[in-house]
Amino acid sequence: QVQLVESGGGLVQAGGSLRLSCTASGRTFSAYAMGWFRQAPGKEREFVAVINRPGGTYYADSVKGRFTISRDNAKNTVYLQMISLKPEDTAVYYCAQAVTPGLVTTVDHFGSWGQGTQVTVSS
Repeated sequence: QVQLVESGGGLVQAGGSLRLSCTASGRTFSAYAMGWFRQAPGKEREFVAVINRPGGTYYADSVKGRFTISRDNAKNTVYLQMISLKPEDTAVYYCAQAVTPGLVTTVDHFGSWGQGTQVTVSS
């Protein structure tokens, strides 16, 4: 089992930027895809971005061009750089490790989750 700890959330004005980090310990980090999801109040958890072992990426349409996922396997860390933030990006953001190396996007393909970090974008 892997332990995931997110950091970097906070309050930012619309148009601003934040970088989220997620550090993993335990299970082999580099062998699996890593993803970011988010959940706004009253809504279901939704896919944001995923990165596979060699660095291939895939994004939700709502964040494409504004968010960038990356990973540093030497540091067991995955990042989510967010720019041009919008109020609708406000949510708790979760880091997750997939149960496969591939670019998967659904919750059921991820077996380990962090505790979440709050991102609030004010208008």
